[in-house]
Amino acid sequence: MNDIERLLAIEAIKQLKARYFRCLDTKDWDGYAATYAEDAVLDTTSTQGGAVVHGSAAIAAHVRRHVDHVVTVHHGHTPEIEVLSETTARGIWAMEDVLCWPAGGPLHTLVGYGHYHEEYVKLSGRWLIAHCRLTRLRVDRS
Repeated sequence: MNDIERLLAIEAIKQLKARYFRCLDTKDWDGYAATYAEDAVLDTTSTQGGAVVHGSAAIAAHVRRHVDHVVTVHHGHTPEIEVLSETTARGIWAMEDVLCWPAGGPLHTLVGYGHYHEEYVKLSGRWLIAHCRLTRLRVDRS
């Protein structure tokens, strides 16, 4: 893989993560599921009430159950993306999320700070998330 191919792969992964955030926040669950490989793993065990979920459809259903009724805003920053081969890569994204529950919800607002630790795979010409682990540095609740 030459430098141009590596940069194109990094840009495609950045676009993938942007689509992930947009689909999550707009509640486009089909689009959200499509950012994951079919056999992907989501690991949120380092967060309160976290779980390990297998498969893109199950991941989307799991996340939907938790935030479909919540206004969310997710931001990813300062990606560190390492292309390992023509079809594999890994990355770490600093993140901030804001979740606002409707009146009567368990919280009013949650603001979280942390990192996404991810592995990517290129299948049929598209980069997808193969493994995502969320870690949090801080959570503010009100």
